[in-house]
Amino acid sequence: MDINIGLNRKKSEKILFALIRIALGWTFLWAFLDKMFGLGFTTLSEKSWVMGGSPTAGFLEFATKGPFAEFFQSLAGNPLIDWLFMLGLLLIGLSLMLGVMVRAASFFGIVLLLLMYLAAMPPEHNPLIDDHIIYSLVLFLSFFIPVGTWLGLGKWWSKTRIVRKFPLLK
Repeated sequence: MDINIGLNRKKSEKILFALIRIALGWTFLWAFLDKMFGLGFTTLSEKSWVMGGSPTAGFLEFATKGPFAEFFQSLAGNPLIDWLFMLGLLLIGLSLMLGVMVRAASFFGIVLLLLMYLAAMPPEHNPLIDDHIIYSLVLFLSFFIPVGTWLGLGKWWSKTRIVRKFPLLK
């Protein structure tokens, strides 16, 4: 059954892909904001990064399990890991939301998500698949499909000199 909402199918697909990209970008950006300022959703204000808390310590100390738990626990509270994690969340989120450097954001987003998956392996509610894998698959698609050009700045970005010189920056 084909639902007609007044748009042609190709345009509807582009809008849907763009909205998925933006929503996933917001997921990364929201995690950054909550950990930075302790907005009370997953991070209490007194444990926020601006209040001196570690954005990685809680997860890496208490949520890790499985064959790689000891390795990930050894990274808990490390300032370099905190900075890499927070910069990753911020830059991946902004890139996806704006539609610029979507390929790089997709690649690094997949890396971050798979590391988080490995840290808490096996998943809590399913023996194999969880949201980290689903988001990684969406980002994999975003690496190959020009989703940044739809409802984003990707069309403009792809015409810049640096992107013409280094197409991987699309």
